[in-house]
Amino acid sequence: MSAPTRPPRRRRMLAAGVIGSLAASVCAFAPSAAFAADVPAPAAHYDMSHSGQALIDVSGNGRNAALTGFTDASFVDASGDAVLRFKKDGYASLPQGLVTGADNDFTVEYTVATQTATNQFGWVIGDGVGAWNTTQLGNHVFVNPRSAEGSYANQVLSGIRVKSGSSNGEVRLPAGGGLNPGFTTLTMVGSGSTLTLYRDGQVISTATHAYNLSSIVPTGSTLGYLGRSLYTGDALLQADVTDVKFWDTSLTAAQVAASMPTSGQKAATTQGLLRSDLLPIIVGANSSLDAVRSNLVLPASSNGVALTWSSSAPSVISNTGVVSRSVTSDTAVTLTATPAQGSPITFSVTVAAASASADLDALSIAPRTTENLPLVTKGAVDGSTITWTSSDAALVTPTDPAYAAPAVGMADPYRGGGLVERPAYGAGDREVTLTAHATLNGTTVQREFAVTVAEHGRTAPDAGYASAYFKSDSDEKIYQAATSGNDFFTFSPVNGGNPVIASTADTKGLRDPYILRSHDGDKYYMIATDLCIGCGTGWGPAQSQGSLKVEVWESTDLVHWDRTNGENTGITINQPEAGMTWAPEAYWDDDLQSYVVFFASRLYSDASHTNTDKLYARMFAVLTRDFQTFTSPPASWQDTGYARIDSTVTKIGDYYYRFTKNEESGAAGTLEAGKDIFLERSKVLTAPTTSSSWSADPTQTWQLTDTRMTSLETGQAGEGPEIIKLNEGDPNNASGDGYVFLVDNYGAGGYRAFVTTGDEIASSSQSNRLSQRSTWNVRPQGGLPASPRHGAFVSVPQTVLTAMHDWTSIAAVSSSTALTVNGRQATASVTAADGGDVAGAVTFAGGSWSTTVALSDGTATVTVPAGVTSVTATYDGYRDGLVSTSASAAAPVDGLTITANATLRCVAGKAQVVVAVHNASAVRADVTVATPYGSKTVSLAAGASTSASFASRLATVPAGTVAVTATGADGQTYGATTPTPAGACG
Repeated sequence: MSAPTRPPRRRRMLAAGVIGSLAASVCAFAPSAAFAADVPAPAAHYDMSHSGQALIDVSGNGRNAALTGFTDASFVDASGDAVLRFKKDGYASLPQGLVTGADNDFTVEYTVATQTATNQFGWVIGDGVGAWNTTQLGNHVFVNPRSAEGSYANQVLSGIRVKSGSSNGEVRLPAGGGLNPGFTTLTMVGSGSTLTLYRDGQVISTATHAYNLSSIVPTGSTLGYLGRSLYTGDALLQADVTDVKFWDTSLTAAQVAASMPTSGQKAATTQGLLRSDLLPIIVGANSSLDAVRSNLVLPASSNGVALTWSSSAPSVISNTGVVSRSVTSDTAVTLTATPAQGSPITFSVTVAAASASADLDALSIAPRTTENLPLVTKGAVDGSTITWTSSDAALVTPTDPAYAAPAVGMADPYRGGGLVERPAYGAGDREVTLTAHATLNGTTVQREFAVTVAEHGRTAPDAGYASAYFKSDSDEKIYQAATSGNDFFTFSPVNGGNPVIASTADTKGLRDPYILRSHDGDKYYMIATDLCIGCGTGWGPAQSQGSLKVEVWESTDLVHWDRTNGENTGITINQPEAGMTWAPEAYWDDDLQSYVVFFASRLYSDASHTNTDKLYARMFAVLTRDFQTFTSPPASWQDTGYARIDSTVTKIGDYYYRFTKNEESGAAGTLEAGKDIFLERSKVLTAPTTSSSWSADPTQTWQLTDTRMTSLETGQAGEGPEIIKLNEGDPNNASGDGYVFLVDNYGAGGYRAFVTTGDEIASSSQSNRLSQRSTWNVRPQGGLPASPRHGAFVSVPQTVLTAMHDWTSIAAVSSSTALTVNGRQATASVTAADGGDVAGAVTFAGGSWSTTVALSDGTATVTVPAGVTSVTATYDGYRDGLVSTSASAAAPVDGLTITANATLRCVAGKAQVVVAVHNASAVRADVTVATPYGSKTVSLAAGASTSASFASRLATVPAGTVAVTATGADGQTYGATTPTPAGACG
């Protein structure tokens, strides 16, 4: 008898909250008419309709499943069919009654699509989460739609488990292949001692067992789960699920074929999901398909379905997504994606006319900067030529019209523009206006940007060290530690040993943090790998479909971290053809005046990542000035044909020195040992490397100077090398040229340290290798953070060290103000307790007199006016509040102090000027009083007074001045004037 024709499957989604009462009603749905007489009605049918936190049983039996972790956004409409997108973020708890333990007969039909191969369960009957071969792990029967395990890799894995004695008791069905393209229906039928697995109605595997379902069905309220494994450590499911049914009976092969969604229905759902998945991909960097200006991304496959693309106007948009920018008016184009199965999918696209204004609109310049500015010279939207002018070229440089790219290494994408000369600390911020001139197709438009250039930040001598690291594959969060003082080997955890940053975005894992101090030294950047192995990502998928992002923060105290992009997400710096972005680090390039960010990645032939050749890891580099915008695409930095990862760089003299891990399992050409560190040098940081050569020219590329540097000493494979220059005063830095080199022994507890010098690093060569010298010895364990995995080490001043240990903001350091007086010159010197910069002003005061003078290099000087015999100096602090105020003791003012007072008197009708003089000094003084009517010199003892009269011979005199000068017995001098009043006699 032929299988009956199945009516169309229910294709609808139920909005959360709209039918809440319906979700709980057994009578909400009549039994489905989709099942003919010889196909039993299911015990439960989940077509991914949901209401609130309930997955609705549309069979009419009221066996709703409880949802955990999902939101309304987890459910999507694919051509009218509801699909639940499991993204390792939720699961459904199945109620009892779907399958009983009365016999071994049951059937589970499961329609799914997934490209994720990992340890996961699509569905499971059973309860009790635990480790392998434990009683905590409940007995169960399960299906994993795509496994990552060896002999089951990318195939369906299913089985039954009933623990007995010392045996785990798992019986697996033999591997029978993987999913079909698009949505696939996997049906497991249990009948007596046989389990049979169907793929789209065809048997792919069977197995026999000696177990009873009564040993599996739990006694609690939960029968099992959708999307949750019972094995500790397994990830939640990553897959798209559109239909699930349960029977408490065994279906025949014909019933299996009749019950499942038809191929047409699955193709329609696949196509609907393809459209919704493709749209955010194909737009690329464009905001929508309504105004396309940059290239589109046309993937060769999606959800495991191969796609062929065609364009209605290849000269405007090519069949590979390249967008022409020569169109002079908005142009409509139809893109068609033809899947290997199913109908073509069309997308309407409008290519916007090229416009220089669009390039100006895309420009974003920080209104205040502490870094060189990324003044781009090519429009990001339409490719305009952009030049910049500056209202103050000494503050911010304009584009250099004579710029020429170097013969070796990366070119400056900003062509000499955007270099910032910050005002000195204490001088205050300054303003500049930058003007962008965009030229396209003979038309030039311009736009002004007002920028505040921040003064230099306060600096202080380094007084200790900080570290950041992650702990293990199951603890992928960022931890920090700090030394107790200026001794590198005195690290202890900060923040109470708790994680400093735990990711809630992207992969939700953080590894390989690297901290870089800014070029000017007043902030820190941290950059980390976006990867979560503990979330269930296998090492294979992590390299083939890994994150193209880096996670980036900045801080001034290493306690409070802010995303540089202001969003809770990483920044994409890698290309679509890349497989991952691992262990990013950064270093300042003196030639490019930018930071070079470098990282390891596989590189595929195209964005579909389908090829399997040349997939060794290699190193790439991009430039940034602000850790917000990065050059694109990444430049090839190290590609020798062998796998290499984890580079770190330091500069000694004129050379950059680069430590890198040979990722090969063995020798890699000149590199004689795999999983170990080698050393190279170059005068050009961004110079490309195409081979490992002892004789390479370091002015043109990187020259090999050492290899197999750690494993012979540590006995372990190593990665994540780090190099740090020791602080002055560190007891480990007896030579003053000390460095610590660290290697992550990832299989044996983390970092081990070698103490060396800059001279030893710089002098390494093929005939005199650093690692073969008697001074190259691994230091005994101790003094480093506990369990430190691939991290970073950086020098810090005392304020940051204290803030980290107290886990609070930076506190103001105390100051002292010393005052010296030489004659009438008073000089105040202000010193900070940490030996760092001091800016601000000093107020001098004596008696009723005071004046405020700005500090210059920590000092301020003033001339004390006559009559002031004692003075004090008070440091008033600075607007940043980083140094506390302080005051000096009072100091006497040495030198002559003469006071004079002029009056008029009348004698015989004529006016006389009378000047009273007092010597307030401690020594005898010869005082000269000069008036318009003559002068007189008198000798006055210390503390003595006298007066002198001057006849004018005039009845009326105008107002005037009297000059008083004096010379003391010890050679000191004095000079001042005093007024005379006007008057008349007679």
